[in-house]
Amino acid sequence: MKRIAKPLLACSLVALLGAGGAWAQGGPESLLPPGFDRPAARPTRAAPAAAAAARPGQPRVDIGPNPEPTIAAQPVVEAPSGIGAIGAATATGPVVLPNGITSFDQLIALPPDKLDRLLGLIPKYDIPPGAQRAMKEVGLLDTGEGGMAPQSLAGQNAALVRAVLAGNNGQMVSRWGHILLRRALASRLDAPAEMAPTEFAALRAALLLRMGEGVAARALVQDIDPVNYDASLTQAAMDAYIATGDFTGFCPVMQLNYSARDDAAWQVMRSICQTYGGATSTGQSELDRLGKAKVLSPMDMELAQKYAGAVGGARARAVKIEWDNVNDLTPMRHGLTLAVGLAPPETLLAKAGPVYADMTALSPMAGLGLRADAADVAGAMGVLSGAAMVDLYSQIYSDDDITGGPAERALLLRDAYVGVAPADRVAAMQQLWDGAANPYSRYARMVLTAYAAARLAPSADLNAQSGDLIASMLSAGLDGNAALWRPVVEAGSPGWAQLALGLPMGAEADTGAIETFIGNDKSDGQHRSALLIAALSGLGRIKDNTRDSLLGKVKGSVAGQTRWTGAIDTAAGVNNAALVALLAGLGMQGDSWAKMTPRYLYHIISALNRVGMGAEARMIAAEAVARG
Repeated sequence: MKRIAKPLLACSLVALLGAGGAWAQGGPESLLPPGFDRPAARPTRAAPAAAAAARPGQPRVDIGPNPEPTIAAQPVVEAPSGIGAIGAATATGPVVLPNGITSFDQLIALPPDKLDRLLGLIPKYDIPPGAQRAMKEVGLLDTGEGGMAPQSLAGQNAALVRAVLAGNNGQMVSRWGHILLRRALASRLDAPAEMAPTEFAALRAALLLRMGEGVAARALVQDIDPVNYDASLTQAAMDAYIATGDFTGFCPVMQLNYSARDDAAWQVMRSICQTYGGATSTGQSELDRLGKAKVLSPMDMELAQKYAGAVGGARARAVKIEWDNVNDLTPMRHGLTLAVGLAPPETLLAKAGPVYADMTALSPMAGLGLRADAADVAGAMGVLSGAAMVDLYSQIYSDDDITGGPAERALLLRDAYVGVAPADRVAAMQQLWDGAANPYSRYARMVLTAYAAARLAPSADLNAQSGDLIASMLSAGLDGNAALWRPVVEAGSPGWAQLALGLPMGAEADTGAIETFIGNDKSDGQHRSALLIAALSGLGRIKDNTRDSLLGKVKGSVAGQTRWTGAIDTAAGVNNAALVALLAGLGMQGDSWAKMTPRYLYHIISALNRVGMGAEARMIAAEAVARG
């Protein structure tokens, strides 16, 4: 109907317009019914006489509606003589130009941002003062979401908290230790009384970045209004946005802290924000100038120009990225590369360190295959959960364009879930584990297969693989599923040792089984046995004299005190879970479990258990035996 109606309407209009001139000159004909275009004149009503005084006892009777009020013409109020017409120039006399400006032409030639600053047009805040957030309980996790108590560190010595946060290099031997520390850092906490809230937030965000937790660090700094940033928090925020490839996300902070710094990275970020803020030509010209001035390496400037060029259409395709003379990665180089849709060379990623793998695994801009390779590191560190890894490989499995190692691992993971026989499923998991490049990646593959392992029914036929299957389940915290294997595993086996630590039971461990484990332990210096004994003692599952006797057989000891052991024991004594978590993270630094001593593990497990974090203590203890 619509296709027919339009031509008919057009024909009608043509016919009407083409009618005789008399019709056209007579004015448009009214389409209203008769009487509506020229309504009859309203009869005038005589003004009612003054109402007679009411007699006593007789009500007053209104004889009709009140007369309609008349609107009298109001006199025009003339503007004061000092106010000119709108838009008229009223300034007289010489105009005072800002310092350094000698002419009007020079003034209008300034970049928009500099002109705004000279004229005082830069906003002082981006959130009205009445709506700004208080600098208390800064963080992400409330106590109802698993966060620590807000006042946990408020009464602590600021120098101690500062040393604990700044002294942690971010890499920990334990996946579960990493998860625990991340939870503590992301909790809604008040700063110590003698520490500024901005410094406290900056220290936490910087440690999260060293841990590879760029997304959590960015969310943390976003919990503070940019108008309240100081130099340390501004630096931490910029690092967080760079690590996540969110360069334009930093622009609100840049706008309010425009002149805070003038180093090379700051100038590049400022130019990017100009480009995306509307001053495209100015920002890109400034990047060209910075490139000629060589404030950063040619590679970094090319990446920045490509990123900024996305606003300018064709210019985005004019920059060609060459990696020939690049020997390493930096956070800005890595973040810009992913942000423009490219991938760093595999050789550079391989030697860049685990933090870059963590950032890649969390980056939505990176390809699925690249993220899967990075997950071999991020999963073992604790950055990715088992569920997140399964989701990643599910996307890879459904994408036929992805080939090679990631696609093959996705097929094996599917077989681990839906294989016809239990032996087929275990075989698929074994291929995933044994196909890893190193023990670190092997443990990440165990995180990947945790839920598939939990689907297996316990069987004595799988005793040879029970240690790996239980390690896989406990890597994701599936202790309820792992507990079903207790009647099946042999006493003194790796599976038994993990269950003796990982299950929420209070029974004393069998000394004979511990000695069997020691006899079968092939680790260097029987380090795994020493960790088992120390962890059992920390959980209170063997007596102190039994512990010392067994440790003597493996040349281990938990005796001796340091400033760190004294601090964590004191924190546990006053039931301060947040401080215990921070100190535990400090004591678990290292790139392998070979760096963990029985003494430190004993104090960590014992302190966590005493402050009500027994689940975390059990998972860390079981992981020590699985990986030590």
